[in-house]
Amino acid sequence: MEKKSLSERDICTKFITPALEKAGWNKLTQFLEEVSFTDGKIYVRGKMTARGERKRADYILYYKPNIPIAIIEAKDNKHSVRAGMQQALNYARILDIPCVFSSNGDGFLFHDRTATDAQIEEELGLHNFPTPQQLWEKYKKYKGITTPDAEKIAAQPYYADGSGRNPRYYQQIAVNRTVEAIANGQNRILLVMATGTGKTYTAFQIIHRLWKSGAKKRILFLADRNALIDQTRRGDFKHFRDKMTVVKHRQIDKSYEIYLALYQGLSGSDDAANVYKQFSPDFFDLIVIDECHRGSANEDSAWREILSYFKNATHVGLTATPKETEETSNSEYFGEPVYTYTLKQGIDDGFLAPYQVVRVALNVDAEGWRPEQGKTDKAGNLVEDRVYNRSDYDRKLAIDERTDTVAQKVTEFLKGYDRFAKTIIFCVDIDHAERMRSAMARHNADLVAENYKYVMQITGDNDEGKRELDNFIAPEERYPVVATTSELMTTGVDAQTCKVIVLDANINSMTKFKQIIGRGTRINEEYGKRYFTILDFRNATDLFADTAFDGDPIRIKPVSEEEDLSGIVEEDANNTEPIIDEVSGEEIDLTPQAPVIRYPTLPSSGDTLQEPRQKVYVNGVDVSVLVSRELYFDNQGKPITTSLKDHTKGIIQGKFASLDDFLNRWNSTERKDAIVAELLEQGVMVEALYEAVDKEVDLFDLICHVAYDQPPLSRKERANNVKKRNYFTKYGPQSRKVLEALLDKYADEGITNIESMDVLKVKPLTDFGSPVEIIKGFGTKSDYLKAIKELEQELYKLA
Repeated sequence: MEKKSLSERDICTKFITPALEKAGWNKLTQFLEEVSFTDGKIYVRGKMTARGERKRADYILYYKPNIPIAIIEAKDNKHSVRAGMQQALNYARILDIPCVFSSNGDGFLFHDRTATDAQIEEELGLHNFPTPQQLWEKYKKYKGITTPDAEKIAAQPYYADGSGRNPRYYQQIAVNRTVEAIANGQNRILLVMATGTGKTYTAFQIIHRLWKSGAKKRILFLADRNALIDQTRRGDFKHFRDKMTVVKHRQIDKSYEIYLALYQGLSGSDDAANVYKQFSPDFFDLIVIDECHRGSANEDSAWREILSYFKNATHVGLTATPKETEETSNSEYFGEPVYTYTLKQGIDDGFLAPYQVVRVALNVDAEGWRPEQGKTDKAGNLVEDRVYNRSDYDRKLAIDERTDTVAQKVTEFLKGYDRFAKTIIFCVDIDHAERMRSAMARHNADLVAENYKYVMQITGDNDEGKRELDNFIAPEERYPVVATTSELMTTGVDAQTCKVIVLDANINSMTKFKQIIGRGTRINEEYGKRYFTILDFRNATDLFADTAFDGDPIRIKPVSEEEDLSGIVEEDANNTEPIIDEVSGEEIDLTPQAPVIRYPTLPSSGDTLQEPRQKVYVNGVDVSVLVSRELYFDNQGKPITTSLKDHTKGIIQGKFASLDDFLNRWNSTERKDAIVAELLEQGVMVEALYEAVDKEVDLFDLICHVAYDQPPLSRKERANNVKKRNYFTKYGPQSRKVLEALLDKYADEGITNIESMDVLKVKPLTDFGSPVEIIKGFGTKSDYLKAIKELEQELYKLA
């Protein structure tokens, strides 16, 4: 058979695969074909979702199952041997692979990412593909692996439980880079991975490989919340079985190899409570610190003492939100991250759920509120005369009607969406969460009457609520549906089915904002969770526009302690992230404090000692919603600041320079849904535009109108224009009826439905016979498809 007539897959089967096998690559264990390494970005269209295309490599070659060392991009023989190189290089960069090949079946173009000279690219004959050992040597050079001991550690396989679960590509990179860094002698390592991307599973694979290889014999996993320890022990770490223990008692059994512990369980205010000192300083070889941006990030914190005590161990920090402030620096302690996988990358790859944002502006927030003369609070005291604003509400001043309006708006949204969508309402403090629970219960009295757990306050001080936390998290549990909280649910809550996040708290900390958004980013297809909605009452989502939201953390702590401290700006009081004691619900102070002696100030004659002003509670205030609008985001995840129409116009004109360019592409494309998919990939929000145009037009008219200012025709108008032209006279009676039915179908549902053969299996087309009988009326299948193509051309004839 002529080589140029073969498909790309045939080229792989007949030429590339045999060349690999001849070079010594085992097809069963050392290379995979057509490897999809992303899930495909999820696009939200109103309440509907669609998956974009997965990224797929034609071949990935492995030295060991956990070590990808080469990638091959194949093309058919109509292309040159070089044609696939740019795509292969892009995939190699994403996958952290050093050896890159392109082939069309005649030979290979080899790009060596370890080379720095003219040998960076060379052509190889079809029968001169490198052996596994040759490419392994390239990989070792790429990773700086220079000793037999380092090679043994780096080559240690992953844990496999027989379920077929393998690390995703970014988890594989995170594990490999960490293990390789440790094999090369690095002792402080930072991994930054967005919430919902499997940090605990990644930690398990790191620990397992180092433990199995003998590089690390005794390991401590540190966290600061019971929920994190419990999830870890019952989840991925369960495979350690009897080699693992949770440190719970003051007397420690030192016969185990894997220890899970809370900071609070190891340390205390005196030596008797400092349980960690029962271990010798060199007891642990490896310490993995979960959520390392929290307590241990501060060098003067009590918890940092634990890390300092075990300073000879290798320390691996895990976080979604590395902390870089004037006082605290993760990078100062751990160094720069060996790998970063961001929320944006996770959404683009389809591993994390995208979000919609609805911004709600209340009159008292936008305009402020000033009490009228003589206004008293609910206790009968005069309210201080000044203008109160968003930063005051629920922290200094609580307005009953404001709380009620927020609850009413959230309820309205759920009634139009799904009243049993798991929802977290983030409040200013515990008191606010308590009042919000009551307001939500009033507005959802019907469902609360069925089960009082429909809405629950889940805060640190509320035992009943805390007992329901696991039920809120569990996908299979219906109740609680709505959780009101302040701090307790910001981290360590694996809420896979949380579909709505309500922000009614002032959030000035980027770390806290990222953690809160992370509560919604998990996907659970089984329970219909593909995206989540953020209802923002405090303009907190302005932080999406901050370059710090999805960029690399920039160290801002002064390098030298001798530097002038006068220029340091003290953090805003709201820019802290308190650690909440799970029993008392109170904030834990992690910084050792010197005793402070306070001398009483005696009042002068006629003065009285002033008590700190308490929160003021008022009612009888007119509160209303000024505006509620959906906030749109571009393809890079940034808020769109221009109008949606202008933003879309720019994207479409960037792809099709003129109306003629678009018409040529539209008429030459076999299936119009391919153009829809392309525009989605570019970030065009088709459904939102349909709502903006407010007319039953199809995509063709939508694009022509938005991008090229053409007056739009509705689908019905286009269908009627075709009928007026007596276009059907060349067909027999039965075929004319089929085409007229397809036109009506187009008028109702759009062009992509009539392009599908499945349309012949639904009413009213089934009235004309089976699909085979309908097609036979046109002649052959090719004749039927030609008739559909001509019908489309008639539909889109421009006046």
